Amino acid sequence: MEILEGNGKQVMKPCVATIGMFDGVHKGHRFVLAHVCDYARKQGLQAMVITFDRHPREVVQTDWRPLLLTTNEERLRLLAETGIDYVKVLHFTPEMAGMSARDFMVMMKEQLGVKVLLMGYDNRFGHDRQETFEDYVRYGEDIGMEVRQLPSLGRRSKVEGQRSEVEGQGPEVSSSMVRRLLAEGAVKEAAECLGYPYSITGKVVKGEHIGTGLGYPTANLQSNDPRKMIPAPGVYAVSVTVEGQRSEVEGQRSEVKGQRSEVEGQRTKDKGQRSKDIYMGMMNIGTRPTFGVHPQTLEVHILDYEGDLYGKEITVSFIKRLREERCFDNKEELKTQLEEDRRRVEELRIEN
Repeated sequence: MEILEGNGKQVMKPCVATIGMFDGVHKGHRFVLAHVCDYARKQGLQAMVITFDRHPREVVQTDWRPLLLTTNEERLRLLAETGIDYVKVLHFTPEMAGMSARDFMVMMKEQLGVKVLLMGYDNRFGHDRQETFEDYVRYGEDIGMEVRQLPSLGRRSKVEGQRSEVEGQGPEVSSSMVRRLLAEGAVKEAAECLGYPYSITGKVVKGEHIGTGLGYPTANLQSNDPRKMIPAPGVYAVSVTVEGQRSEVEGQRSEVKGQRSEVEGQRTKDKGQRSKDIYMGMMNIGTRPTFGVHPQTLEVHILDYEGDLYGKEITVSFIKRLREERCFDNKEELKTQLEEDRRRVEELRIEN
């Protein structure tokens, strides 16, 4: 996959393209991108994703701050797995926000060689996003661009826990749905929608050593991107990848059946060499109410890890929420609960 950045004209081969933010590159996105690649191959064309370096709403509403599922780096890495030939990253500006849908389509055709535009069933673009799909088709006919719409995705009932899928279609998934699940702490269900475990990458910073005093030393994580969404407060079973030993985590695209999310292989593969850099852990997201008033922190106790982590980058992937954060009457009661949390994490390690 080739990444094309900037807003200038680039000479491109004729291509089939789709446009969107693709935050999370979840199963719904992958359904769209698979169709783009398939249609491009059948037509003998290149497959392209047109996306943005920041969420358009950040420009339109300057006081709005997104809760991102993926950083730009993570998003591009996930897009590279889909078989797309090119990703065009546009710098979203106030001028671009003011462009009409028709003008934007002219730009795509003249500057990027878009011959066919494939759109998800709920995709909209252009100033005020008021056009209908029929409007896009009409604009396309005027400028010589074919515009096709993908079918509606299968309906999924989160409340009932049931899914209805139309043959040949995928589950209805949206970035907003994933955010809602994470806000509830439902990381297993979020992984089902994403197709891989949700993760946060950041540096290990100095803490107050409260966990050390309890026999459960923790690494305090500072996210690399303050816009990255943090799941609901609570205690989670996680897997942890440590900088310097990091390679590709097999099973970042987990196979999920029913409500169960299994992280395939906590093993890693680094250029054919087996690595031992993936550890199980238990993470607390919260304010440590047992010890008074504190700002929210991300603390992870890594099982069976020895060494100094300060200043290193780690990636924490969420497997399952164990419980809500609680205020305990004393340290002994908290320590007893931590022992139970660790036991449950050990059970998950055996299961996986």
